[in-house]
Amino acid sequence: MRRLALFFVLLIATVALAAPKLETVGACTDASVPDGIKKALASQGYKVTLDNGDTLTMWPAAEIKQAAKGRDDVIYQLTPSQFVGVIHFDKTTKDYRGNVIQAGTYNLRYEIQPSDGDHLGTAPTVDFLLLVPTAADTDPAANYNFDQMVGLSRQVTGKKHPAPFNLVPPDAKQYPSVSVDNEAHTVLSFKVKSSSGDMPFALVVNGTTTE
Repeated sequence: MRRLALFFVLLIATVALAAPKLETVGACTDASVPDGIKKALASQGYKVTLDNGDTLTMWPAAEIKQAAKGRDDVIYQLTPSQFVGVIHFDKTTKDYRGNVIQAGTYNLRYEIQPSDGDHLGTAPTVDFLLLVPTAADTDPAANYNFDQMVGLSRQVTGKKHPAPFNLVPPDAKQYPSVSVDNEAHTVLSFKVKSSSGDMPFALVVNGTTTE
């Protein structure tokens, strides 16, 4: 019985140590981020330490413009290609499709998954943030059509597909926070100012689709 009790204590301690951690950081000072992009960012960012010790830092946009809801299956009221923030990965990681993403800093822009057979059932939502090279996207106010967005994001993967990170329903009890969902995905929950109040986000920052 004592050995069994000790086992459970060690198991609980191991799980606690493996949980992702969140801390707030100051404004983005990354030299690779253009000044025009930095000016569009909030003065505070979020650093996530994953269960394997790797870290990533995300700086949201200072303000978001909400749009009228389009497709019925869309959760986030945003205009496609809207600038949402900047993210930095300290080490090589993977996007939601499993593409290898090199360590570095990228812009995040909103895009809606196409409603076709190739993408059916690949994610719980159709809302995504695509990674875009900061050097190729210097104006946060720029608008891109779908093909332009995919083309920019392909520069990150070097493949046919862009670099997507899934946005899931924002149902966190606390903002900002980091959690692990039922799919073992690490989710960063945060809020961004908008004309109609703070808008909640829930971004899968680590984890790939099972489809």
